[in-house]
Amino acid sequence: MPALATGAGPEPGLYELLAALPSQLQPHVSRPEDNTFLQDMFGERSLHSLFKIHEQLQLYEESKPVPVLDSAAALAHELSEELEGKSANGEIKELLQLLAKPHVKSLLSVHDTVAQKSYDPILPPLPDDIDDDEDSVKIIRLVKNKEPLGATIRRDEHTGAIVVARIMRGGAADRSGLIHEGDELKEVNGIPVDDKKPEEIIRILAQSQGAITFKVIPSVKEEEPTKEPKVFMKALFDYEPKEDKVIPCKEAGLAFKRGAILQIMSQDDATWWQAKHEEEANPRAGLIPSKQFQERRFSMRGPVATLPLQRTSSRRSVTVAAPQAYSTDCVSLDDVAVEFEDADYSGFQLAGFRRSFRLSRRDKKTNKSMYECKKSEIYDMADVPTYEEVTPYRRASGAKHRLVVLVGPSGVGLNELKRKLLISDPQHFSVTIPHTSRTKKNQESDGVEYHFISKHLFETDIHNNKFIEYGEYKGNYYGTSLDSVRSILSKNKVCLLDVQPHIIKLLRTGEFKPFVVLVKPPAIERLRESRQNAKIISGKDNKGSAKPFTEEDFQEMVTAAQTLEAQHSHLFEKVIVNEDLLTAFGELRAALRKVEMETHWIPVSWTHS
Repeated sequence: MPALATGAGPEPGLYELLAALPSQLQPHVSRPEDNTFLQDMFGERSLHSLFKIHEQLQLYEESKPVPVLDSAAALAHELSEELEGKSANGEIKELLQLLAKPHVKSLLSVHDTVAQKSYDPILPPLPDDIDDDEDSVKIIRLVKNKEPLGATIRRDEHTGAIVVARIMRGGAADRSGLIHEGDELKEVNGIPVDDKKPEEIIRILAQSQGAITFKVIPSVKEEEPTKEPKVFMKALFDYEPKEDKVIPCKEAGLAFKRGAILQIMSQDDATWWQAKHEEEANPRAGLIPSKQFQERRFSMRGPVATLPLQRTSSRRSVTVAAPQAYSTDCVSLDDVAVEFEDADYSGFQLAGFRRSFRLSRRDKKTNKSMYECKKSEIYDMADVPTYEEVTPYRRASGAKHRLVVLVGPSGVGLNELKRKLLISDPQHFSVTIPHTSRTKKNQESDGVEYHFISKHLFETDIHNNKFIEYGEYKGNYYGTSLDSVRSILSKNKVCLLDVQPHIIKLLRTGEFKPFVVLVKPPAIERLRESRQNAKIISGKDNKGSAKPFTEEDFQEMVTAAQTLEAQHSHLFEKVIVNEDLLTAFGELRAALRKVEMETHWIPVSWTHS
């Protein structure tokens, strides 16, 4: 931007320059809303007033005026006392009334403060009876406002002293740089706290107004602030600190939902991390369970199931060892919170879990899944979803598209959605052609319906891990190869794939960067209406027959979707309810366009592979 023209004559002051800025900047503004924003901002009266004050202060700095006296308040008090004994005429009464007004007294007090240049807060004097051997103390004075202090205190179980247990990153205490973890608290506003309970200290702080003075013995180790790289985690579970029975302080906890992006502010504590929501401007962090601690807690409860975890008071139930943590005994107000160290874990009974589920109901005569991957679902259930480190990602121009994986129960409409995407833009979307070992039929062409290969070659490719998934049906192999996906992506097309849920983990690599979408049915009442004239195919390879949906089909579809979401929700980036095909297609198309064009979050491991 060119320098602002100031015109002839003397250099204008900041106030005049501010008034001229909107007209000077107008030729460089392209959008009307930007021009309106600049006009409103530079026309703000408070901003003009600030610049006027700035100019007056500049004049004060240049002239360096010397005060006539620095005790105007004392002089006014003496004058008032002297006039009290004089004849009470009207002018003397008016003067006495003026000198007695609070605003005039405050003005004179401020005048004296500026004249004396006495800007530092008045600290209480140190006691005279301090022993030479006594630990060095630190006097800290903080101004109390509506913001919590961001610190917790507890009683040391060995020494009985009140110590600072935790400093929340980004909070007032952390930003001040004056209070540190391990500092021993001796006094609050001149009141000794050695013989007081943490709850009593909280009450003292709650009743304090304005500035709060702490007398502390600094901890032996005062860590130098370090510049840590930003770490972001995607939450793979819901968390509500008010329901957590082992969090050190519920009020210091940070609630979040599955899918939330959290910025990890501190991992110093192996059990409780400090984090904040990525999109929030408030710098103060809250407590969340660490990845290792949450994994251990989840592993206590067994695999994720549709049945809730059962808690029992019986000491004969199956029990698990808990990691060292704080109990939930906690008191908190706006200033600090209290932590206690005694931990109490009761036994947990592992709820039963049915490991297998069917995505669709196959024909009873051929009770065999079309696709059976050699990787079982038990492998997937061993995973404990807690957090996943993520990083911002935006597809570069010309880079390969992310693989689009659709997951859902049979009959939910995956094929219909894929078909509509292909029709909407056949040059942009594509699907894989499966491989088979069966004999080609007369009306079929190789590479159109299937890639036809020998059974021996198919088995060799299985051994070499070339298939995403495969299965055997009536003596013939069928499968989807990795190379067929790579072929589509290399043509700068979006590959559409629908797989069994336990296959997703095998595809979650930096090569494919899968965007996984769960398509689930609506409520069963709406399902009956929308599928009234639809049919479901019960077999494969053109041998099955299409038949109307039954009530059992509807119930099985809803149950399968619920199980999918309960067991694999941490893998889904988008969930679409296919209540109406056109609406579901529009939602899916918009989501895919957003992934292609906008910045979003992906696992950081994908950027390293």
